[in-house]
Amino acid sequence: MNIIYVDIDETICFYDEEIPLDGKKDYSKAIPDYDNIAKINNLYDSGKIIVYWTARGSRSGIDWHSFTEKQLNTWGAKFHKLKCDKPYYDMFV
Repeated sequence: MNIIYVDIDETICFYDEEIPLDGKKDYSKAIPDYDNIAKINNLYDSGKIIVYWTARGSRSGIDWHSFTEKQLNTWGAKFHKLKCDKPYYDMFV
């Protein structure tokens, strides 16, 4: 069994508007990318452990867990766990 961590914003959803300089996105305006969601769901269906890992709230301190969980469920995203403790960063290698 493999554990796969998947980012949310700009991975399985996108935004029509430009992201403000302060980096605060309006998560309610996220547009799901159903092709990418289907790819992750296929991994889930093949027995992989899917963990959605997001930085939502890491800078603001707002708890976005319940909102994000509902959003993922509305989009039909399959997952085992949602983690909202990803640090904010400018580059991840």
